[in-house]
Amino acid sequence: MPIIINLDVQLAKKKMSVGEFAAAIDITPANVAVLKNGRAKAVRFSTLDAICRVLDCQPGDILVWVADEEHGA
Repeated sequence: MPIIINLDVQLAKKKMSVGEFAAAIDITPANVAVLKNGRAKAVRFSTLDAICRVLDCQPGDILVWVADEEHGA
């Protein structure tokens, strides 16, 4: 998938654990893991809003599009 999720980078910048983050955005740690590992097929705008609010970032800091040939496909 040519969408890369940089959630790990933002969590590290804020020195926030997955558990703290999950509680702050009101989703399960398992669902945070799905996002972090790039296995998510969709993200609700309300979840993206919560992520950006809690991490004080923009959607482009979390989601990055990469062309297929750059991604190794």
